[in-house]
Amino acid sequence: MVALSCQFHHPINVVLKNYRRIKSKPATIFCSAQPSQSNIKVIINGAAKEIGRAAVIAVTKARGMEVAGAVDSYQVGEDIGKVCDMEDPLEIPIMNDLTMVLGSISQSKSTGVVVDLTEPSKVYDNVKQAIAFGMNSVVYVPRIKLETVTALSAFCDKASMGCLVAPTLSIGSILLQQAAISASFHYKNVEIVESRERPTDLPSADASQIANNLSNLGQIYNREDISTDVLARGQVLGEDGVRVHSLVLPGLPASTTVYFSGPGEVYSLKHDITDVQCLMPGLILAIRRVVRLKNLVYGLEKFL
Repeated sequence: MVALSCQFHHPINVVLKNYRRIKSKPATIFCSAQPSQSNIKVIINGAAKEIGRAAVIAVTKARGMEVAGAVDSYQVGEDIGKVCDMEDPLEIPIMNDLTMVLGSISQSKSTGVVVDLTEPSKVYDNVKQAIAFGMNSVVYVPRIKLETVTALSAFCDKASMGCLVAPTLSIGSILLQQAAISASFHYKNVEIVESRERPTDLPSADASQIANNLSNLGQIYNREDISTDVLARGQVLGEDGVRVHSLVLPGLPASTTVYFSGPGEVYSLKHDITDVQCLMPGLILAIRRVVRLKNLVYGLEKFL
């Protein structure tokens, strides 16, 4: 598809001495054909998951991108549009072979991005396959190991290809982390309280990230009671006294609160996640930015 760009040029000169010579010349039209910018072809790896289905809908609605492939080991062969309860099918079947989907998309020579929503053990091979077919990746896989990130970073540098590894896609969570870092310079007492519906992987990735950020500042917190029994006062993730308390009850929203205190005051920062939809603005931003990368970037906050 091409877009026509037309410019009208009329050889009329307002200088009177040339008026009689040129006044009878007709206007001319010059048209040039310019290729329109194609959409980013997005492959959702983990498309049958709740977050994968939300990602399919978000990409379909976003400007400048489209779902070009759906990969998962569940509901193989079914149309991803129907799986996502969309009004119209997307005519894109779920496939369980990432390589086959990558090969099909690469033949179109379009800009492609693989969104990896799988699991830590598969990320390295998935990103390597995407790079082999000339595509950048957005990885949102909680609990990915740092050695995997380090290995991928070296591979991306060598291939001059981009990859974004995002511990969180929630913009609100990132803002909470940044606010906690700012507050930590003014308070010496801090504790993190989180609630989750299920007891898996606690402390959560969000709480762990906040605790690690505060630890990296080189301060010691809660000096007055740092020797208190850990089991009674929450889990200490480092040697700096930052504790994380995890409350698990069915029906609770995913919530993270950071409490700071000083003489005569308490300062609290809170972020609640009620639906996976909160991750979609961050995902769309990540897809738009990763196509420009030539290396690995860790953390969506680098783009905010």
